[in-house]
Amino acid sequence: MAAVEFAVCLPLIILLVFGTVEASSFIFLKQTLNIAAYEGIRESIKTGSDNTEGAERAKNILRSRDIKSYEIVFPNGQTGRSKRGEEVVIEVRASTAANSPLAGGFINDRLLVARVVMVKE
Repeated sequence: MAAVEFAVCLPLIILLVFGTVEASSFIFLKQTLNIAAYEGIRESIKTGSDNTEGAERAKNILRSRDIKSYEIVFPNGQTGRSKRGEEVVIEVRASTAANSPLAGGFINDRLLVARVVMVKE
């Protein structure tokens, strides 16, 4: 009787454990993208600063947290040419499959995006 219960419950327990690991990994990835985007835009909006400083700040955060296959984009152009009071936008994107601890075998690949908008100083 115990062997039958074990045979029925084991797949559910394994699915629950692996699902929890994947979900936690995706939450960590999304939070890291949000932090990198926020810090990158803060660097970009400073007086005398531009996209390269902001992108480098975001890259440092992503590298320190071992995020792979990421992309940093400024959709509205070069912030160095922006005037004071204009909006500056940054998007940081990363693939879930490349950053999955289980090699993305259970969930289809998705592109997570963090977008932050601030005003140039």
